Amino acid sequence: MNKNVGGYDRVWRFVVGAVLLVAGVVGYVGMVRVAVGPVPQALVALLLVLLGVILIVTGYTQTCLLNRLLGLNTYDPRGR
Repeated sequence: MNKNVGGYDRVWRFVVGAVLLVAGVVGYVGMVRVAVGPVPQALVALLLVLLGVILIVTGYTQTCLLNRLLGLNTYDPRGR
């Protein structure tokens, strides 16, 4: 798979992924309420962790299947 994540898109994935990961872990241990309505706290926390990990991994590998399916490419091979 060719690289298709770069620049600000990559930075955004690292920052938001880290925030979601921390929010999910903190929510899972019960320090912060992340669930809304009848949805269980642990389920929402685990979903936040999963989304955070996905964003961090796609930022690190610079490849994203969703970008590929949508035809988006923010990667610049010159590193700009």
